[in-house]
Amino acid sequence: MKWIILPVALTLLSSCGAVGSLIPEPVVVTETEYIEREIPIQPRPEPVAMPDVDWYVVNQSNLEEFLQRINNDVGDVVFIAVTPKGYENLALGIAELRRYILQQQSIIAYYEDAAAPTQQE
Repeated sequence: MKWIILPVALTLLSSCGAVGSLIPEPVVVTETEYIEREIPIQPRPEPVAMPDVDWYVVNQSNLEEFLQRINNDVGDVVFIAVTPKGYENLALGIAELRRYILQQQSIIAYYEDAAAPTQQE
């Protein structure tokens, strides 16, 4: 009985593969279409307009003269003091801010160039 089932099973299995070869495969057509990016480039923001700041260097020798001048010009005396080390840190912070802005500008310029339309030859 085994010997009869085995040839019949092999015949049935091999015939399934033959049916697939009789049906033609569909033709796949691949077309490449190039689409140009249309990314609008935004205008750069207006530069920062910093208003003028009056700086006074006050020490013990010119304190009275400074207080008199402020009383005559402004009326109220208000002190905002920075130590020499604090002033150095302020200058370093402004330099770091400038570096950051320049690096951001270079990154923006890179992406603007990458998004610009390409010229086809």
